[in-house]
Amino acid sequence: MAIEAPREVVYDVATAPYAARATRAMREKVTVMERGPGLVLAAHRTPVGSVLGRPLTATTTETVALEPPERIRFRLLRGPVPHVIETFQFTEVHADATLLCYDGELGTDLWSLGQCWGDLVARTWEDTVRASLGPIKPEAERRTQ
Repeated sequence: MAIEAPREVVYDVATAPYAARATRAMREKVTVMERGPGLVLAAHRTPVGSVLGRPLTATTTETVALEPPERIRFRLLRGPVPHVIETFQFTEVHADATLLCYDGELGTDLWSLGQCWGDLVARTWEDTVRASLGPIKPEAERRTQ
């Protein structure tokens, strides 16, 4: 995703959920459980549907490695599958433009049964990543104006 904003601004917007003073809306989705230099342990809550009119929310626990302003790395510790590694990479195109790239890997066990489950989880996971990336571009560009 090409963003017309300096890399540091884009990085700051992307790491807002892990900031010491995250917004209330962010705190409803992400809870920082532990914070250290360059690393946070965070619980992420994702709506995954409803049963009998009651909303269902999946909670994952991940380490989030902050490497300003180049990358953010995520590693799943607890969630619906045994293995997820993700990276947001921030590449400076020029002083006022950044390329934000996402790369992710989801792994399962239990052979074909695990593969079927992984395929179901991957759809929701990809939608969630898209939704989290969506607001970064307009907010970073707004901050730059």
